[in-house]
Amino acid sequence: MDIKAADVMKLRQMTQSGMMDCKKALIEAEGDFERAKEILREKGKVIAAKRSDRETTEGTVIAGVNADRTKATLMCLGCETDFVANTDGFQELAKQIAEVAINDFPADLETLKASKIGNLTIDELVMDQTGKSGEKHVIACYEKIEAPFVGSYIHFNHKVATIVGFNKPTSDELVKEIAMQITAMSPVSIAKEDCPQDVIEKELKVYREEVAQEGKPEAIAERIVEGKLSKFFKERTLNEQVLALGDGKETVGQYIKRNDPELKVVSFRRYSLND
Repeated sequence: MDIKAADVMKLRQMTQSGMMDCKKALIEAEGDFERAKEILREKGKVIAAKRSDRETTEGTVIAGVNADRTKATLMCLGCETDFVANTDGFQELAKQIAEVAINDFPADLETLKASKIGNLTIDELVMDQTGKSGEKHVIACYEKIEAPFVGSYIHFNHKVATIVGFNKPTSDELVKEIAMQITAMSPVSIAKEDCPQDVIEKELKVYREEVAQEGKPEAIAERIVEGKLSKFFKERTLNEQVLALGDGKETVGQYIKRNDPELKVVSFRRYSLND
C-alpha cells in the first residue's frame, strides 16, 4: 500500500513515534490511523516485555505541592539512560504525571497508573513512551503526605527530592533547609521513637556480630552495642542529626525549636534514583 509522507508525518505528530515506526504501522494498518496508533502501542508492550529485566537507573524525580500547602507528592519516572531522560517527550510525560499526582492525589501507585491523561491511562502512556524510545520506562516511585503545612525540595539534577510536613505554617527558608537536610542526609525517621523496629533490629544484629568477634564480656559487649545504636540514632534520625547548613554543633531538632518552640516535623518522604 502506498503511504504518503504527509500521513506518516501526521501520525508522528499524533504519537511522537519515529518516522519509520509510523510508516510501518500505517502500512500494517492499511492507512487506518486509529489502528496504526494501536500497533505502535502494542510495539511498546513488546519492547517493555523484552526489556523487563533492565534497570531503570536514570529518569527524573518531581515533587509537587498543592496551592494551600497541605498536600505534597513525590513521583519518579525512570528509564535506562540519561540520554532518554533528557528528551522533551520524556520530560513532558513526567511533568504530566506529576501534575495528575498532586491534582488528583491518588491513593497509591496503582491508582495513579490507572488515572487518565486524555483518552489513555498513565500506564498506557508510559508504555507508549517505551515504544517511542526503545527503553524500559517505569513509574519508580509515588509517595504522598498530608499535613497542616508542607514543602518540598528537588535537587538540581532531578535525581533526588524530598517532601516534608510540619504541624503548623513556618517560613519558606526553614522548610527549604529541613527538606535539603533530608535530601542530603537521608534520615530513616523523624526521631528515634518512631524509627521502624525492623531497622533497629537489623542494626542491632550487625553490632552484636561485630562485638562478638572481639570476645568482650557479655555486660561490656551489650554496653558497646547500646553505644553504637545511640550513635546510629544521632546520625540517621532527623531531629538528632547535626544541621548540615549550621555551625556543626546544633542539631536539626534544636534548630527547629530555636525558630519556633511549637514547630515540629510530622512527616517526610525522600526518593533518590541513586540509592
